[in-house]
Amino acid sequence: MGEDPSRAADPAGPDAPPPAGFAPGPRTGPGQGDAPWQRADGPAGPAPTPDPDSLWVTGGVLLAGILMLCQGTVAALEGVAALADGDVYGDVGEYLYRISLTGWGWIHLGLGVCAAVTGAALLKGAGWARVAGILFASLSLFAHFLFLPYAPLWSVIVIALDIFVIWALAAYRDPDPASATVPR
Repeated sequence: MGEDPSRAADPAGPDAPPPAGFAPGPRTGPGQGDAPWQRADGPAGPAPTPDPDSLWVTGGVLLAGILMLCQGTVAALEGVAALADGDVYGDVGEYLYRISLTGWGWIHLGLGVCAAVTGAALLKGAGWARVAGILFASLSLFAHFLFLPYAPLWSVIVIALDIFVIWALAAYRDPDPASATVPR
């Protein structure tokens, strides 16, 4: 068998100039000491910054406050229903994260009241409510993930709404942090 043609010696010799488009020496570009947004074919400009006055962002915070107020109220009612020992939720059987319905009742009642208060504070423009809203939406997302066997469709809906609430509260940047006003 013959030699592999890809391993054949360079016909131009070792001292020949590199082919067009290939330069000797260190390569420039992302990860090579240049700015991460600079492209190989020239600078692409500065990295984009979020617009705090965008209607998607400011309206999202307003909607997040309304959703938290409504979700908190519904979660508190879920907790009361689970505590009432009614037949609202069926028995799941063997489930890895099994908690009694009384436990789920207290969890939903506590999270619901906290979320509703935070949602009302968001609507009033309280600065602390954004961080608290992200915290309670994250806890609600986690709790509803574990609550999936008891109410699968409702849990998926709440998880999706919690993801939106977290995004809306994290994306908003108050143009004047000293003022605590309702988002425009």
